[in-house]
Amino acid sequence: MSFYQQLIEQTRAEREYLLSAPLIQRCLKQQSFTLAEYQAFLTEAYHHVKHTVPLLMAVGSRLSSAQEYYREAVAEYIEEELGHQEWVLNDLAATGADKELVRDGQPRLATELMVAYAYDTVLRGNPLAFFGMVLVLEGTSVNLATGAADIIQQQLQLPNKAFSYLRSHGSLDIEHLSFFEKLMNTISDAADQQAIVHAAKVFYQLYGNIFRSIEAAPAAKAAA
Repeated sequence: MSFYQQLIEQTRAEREYLLSAPLIQRCLKQQSFTLAEYQAFLTEAYHHVKHTVPLLMAVGSRLSSAQEYYREAVAEYIEEELGHQEWVLNDLAATGADKELVRDGQPRLATELMVAYAYDTVLRGNPLAFFGMVLVLEGTSVNLATGAADIIQQQLQLPNKAFSYLRSHGSLDIEHLSFFEKLMNTISDAADQQAIVHAAKVFYQLYGNIFRSIEAAPAAKAAA
């Protein structure tokens, strides 16, 4: 079994924790989903997406000369991810939210903890463990983003320009995930593999907690 297949198998339970978040389930089952919840999702997305490029830069800086192949892969990811946080803000503006308030605001604790764990993993632990976060975010996008965008748009009657982040990531991340699978299958060191699996398990739980924090928010409940 390839390492990528092992990674998928060994993180199955944690992936189910993420996908079982009530907010995700309500959306996928086309049950009630409010504008406030979609805006909250985009707000939290902004607050972690804006760290993607800085985190990737940190990963690249910590790789050894023997890991140059992975530094080149990180450079490709950086090129693809530049400016995506602005897509999120523009989507928010298209829903009627004040994107500058979001830009200057603070994330929910769940989002702050996920970002903090990402930096700690890269700067204190094994930088290759960051690929655990890539699996969680891109894998989730491939499985959910485009379908969720269609459902949300139908329910909330928002314009197409309110879904550039979700729709672009749904299609873009299909290519990324194929690249990611091939990249993971080049990793043969047991310690590197273990670090990536562990990080993926943690990120699935942390990302799931972001959706759960939106579900529990008073603003989202009030709008429901």
